[in-house]
Amino acid sequence: MAEALLSIDGLVKRFGGLIASDHVSLDVSAGEVHALIGPNGAGKTTLISQLMGELAPDAGTIRLAGADIAGMSTAARAYNGLARTFQITQLLDEYSSLDNVALAVQARAGHSFRFWSDARRSEPLRKTAIAHLAQAGLAARADVRAANLAHGERKQLELAVALAAAPRILLLDEPMAGLGIGDSQQMIEILRGLKGKLAMLLVEHDMDAVFALADRISVLVYGRVIASGDPESIRANAEVRTAYLGESE
Repeated sequence: MAEALLSIDGLVKRFGGLIASDHVSLDVSAGEVHALIGPNGAGKTTLISQLMGELAPDAGTIRLAGADIAGMSTAARAYNGLARTFQITQLLDEYSSLDNVALAVQARAGHSFRFWSDARRSEPLRKTAIAHLAQAGLAARADVRAANLAHGERKQLELAVALAAAPRILLLDEPMAGLGIGDSQQMIEILRGLKGKLAMLLVEHDMDAVFALADRISVLVYGRVIASGDPESIRANAEVRTAYLGESE
């Protein structure tokens, strides 16, 4: 395994008497898909929020390409290569798919949204945005308002927006949530097409997606990593089957 691009060591987050992150340690290598699974309330989204700087950990370190990012703002972390998607999509519904992605491209370039009226007519910006839409399988819906997209398409658009940030690591918070079988399979294929091009930390309940995509899997239960390894070792792990996969000896 290559040297870790993202390294989490001993992360602790408490909410009163609840320990949401209990000395969590894991890493993600360049180009790797590392899946994080666990039951509802295990602390998966809390972990993602700490990685993005939306929540401050009580203890532990987070390193990106060897640099401690504890003091970085969410914006600075994004600029340095972290991008995320959400369980519930967060889009600008009044704008088209293309405009949503173009705004993200513009933000990545460091330009103010005050100049958006001019920038939206910029051919290089639009060309870049279309390329990201194509990566997310949504190029044919470029001119459709985000509000008029189907649920699966909104998930694809949010992925395109995240890709526009030029991330080194993509934090995917349940990209299959609410998707039907067909849309889920399409999203799996889209993410498979991104494998090796950037690292992904995949938080997901859909085990078909996890086992189709993951190079490694870590299992989080009550804020603690109880197992970490390749998909076959996790599938065979008795503690994982009992605690999460719903099986018993």
